[in-house]
Amino acid sequence: MQTKAMPGTGTQAAIEITLADEAATRRLAAAVAAVARASDVIALSGPLGAGKTSFARGFVDALGATEEVPSPTFTLVQTYALAPAAVWHFDLYRLERPTDAYELGIEDAFDAGISLIEWPARLGALLPADRLDVALDFAAGEGTGRIARLIGHGAWRARLAVVMAGWAAAGDG
Repeated sequence: MQTKAMPGTGTQAAIEITLADEAATRRLAAAVAAVARASDVIALSGPLGAGKTSFARGFVDALGATEEVPSPTFTLVQTYALAPAAVWHFDLYRLERPTDAYELGIEDAFDAGISLIEWPARLGALLPADRLDVALDFAAGEGTGRIARLIGHGAWRARLAVVMAGWAAAGDG
C-alpha cells in the first residue's frame, strides 16, 4: 500500500492511498471510524463499483454493528444505533433534487449522527463544508486495487493526520 500527501490549501488537507483489495478499503474505513464523532459528515464519491459501499460497511462494522450492512440503493438511507453516534448511511444516486434529502432526515443526521453519504454531489449546496471527502477509484491495471483520495475540510484537516496514524499502526501505511 502506498500513501502520499497531496497538496492542500486553506482549510483542507489531502492524502492519496493505494488500496490492494476490499479488505484494505475496509481497514481504511475502520481507521476513519476510530476518529469519527457526532455531527461528522463523510462524503463517499467515485464510479459505480469503486468501493463506496464496502467503505461504509467497514466503517459501520468497525463501530460494532452486529447486523448486516446492506447498500441503501433502494431505501436511500440505512441507520445504525452505534457509539459514538448513530450512523446514517445515505445513497443519494436516485435523489432528484438536493432538497429531497430533507425527507430522508438528513438534518437530524447532520445534527447528531455520523453521516456516510454516497453520491454527495447530489446534495449541492446542502453538503456541509466541514467534512471528510473520500474519493474512491479503480487503480490502474487489472485486479481489485483501488485509489482512495481523502480530503479533510475544516475540523477534518487535523483529524486526517490521526486517521493516517491509525492506518500506519494497522500496518497499512
